[in-house]
Amino acid sequence: MIKRRNMLFAGTAAAAGLAGVGAAWWLRDRHEAPLAGNSSADPFWALEMETPQGEIFKISSLAGKPLLVNFWATWCPPCVEELPMLNRFHQEQQARGWRVLGLAVDQPSAVRTWLQKSPLDFPIVMAGLDGTDLSKRMGNLTGGLPFSVAFGASGDVLQRKSGQLSPEDLTNWAALS
Repeated sequence: MIKRRNMLFAGTAAAAGLAGVGAAWWLRDRHEAPLAGNSSADPFWALEMETPQGEIFKISSLAGKPLLVNFWATWCPPCVEELPMLNRFHQEQQARGWRVLGLAVDQPSAVRTWLQKSPLDFPIVMAGLDGTDLSKRMGNLTGGLPFSVAFGASGDVLQRKSGQLSPEDLTNWAALS
């Protein structure tokens, strides 16, 4: 009787495992395509977002040049730690055509307050609380912050990184364009 029960449990576990794999495969095939793939015609470039001051910023205004997009939030310690490095990257690489865009996954008031204390030279737009979904559609599998995407001048994705950037990442990415 015990052997029979163990076999029943093993069979049930195997069936559940196969069902889970099948469901994951089914969901993967039906998951929305990434917003930023390898084409300058991707919907990302058509987005218009508000700045923390409420002005409209067109992502298309940055097309045609290499672009580093960084998802961040004021409540994310690694995010705010890497922002000064991203600002230096912007200052140093701007002459080579690079642009940096910060997408804040946060409340506008919190971003305005943070930027008053630590101003940045590159544009910041509000991805808001939907920013996590946007970052996932751009390849951020976990939805964690910070998340960065580097685009070439043609609009093709060069690199993506979940987690805090390093100076080596930026050096390597700058060499790709």
